[in-house]
Amino acid sequence: MLTRAARGSRTSRLVTVVALRYARLWRARIEFDDRYGIFVCSGMRGGFGRGGTTLGGAYLTRGNTADRVIRHEAVHADQWGWHGAVFAPMYLWEEIRNPGARNRYEIAAGLEDGGYVAS
Repeated sequence: MLTRAARGSRTSRLVTVVALRYARLWRARIEFDDRYGIFVCSGMRGGFGRGGTTLGGAYLTRGNTADRVIRHEAVHADQWGWHGAVFAPMYLWEEIRNPGARNRYEIAAGLEDGGYVAS
């Protein structure tokens, strides 16, 4: 499951392991969503951005676990797999330049699935 969630990327695998440990510290309920190949860490009271955050192959959230959201977050897991650990600064730089619905990584993941309103 870990290799699948990390999309076969070594650095994404490391990020996923760290994210799962972090989620445990926040007392998350961790389940593997076999449909999308991603760990869903729900029940967290904090420790993530917006409605949830994907780190490697782990999605961290309080309870934002609708099917469309998991599908959206699985695309972010794919992005982590393609880019590895450098995805974090790439995403942050894009978010600074083009926040929210203008962020190309959010557009690629599907704005509507992610709960964004196109601007």
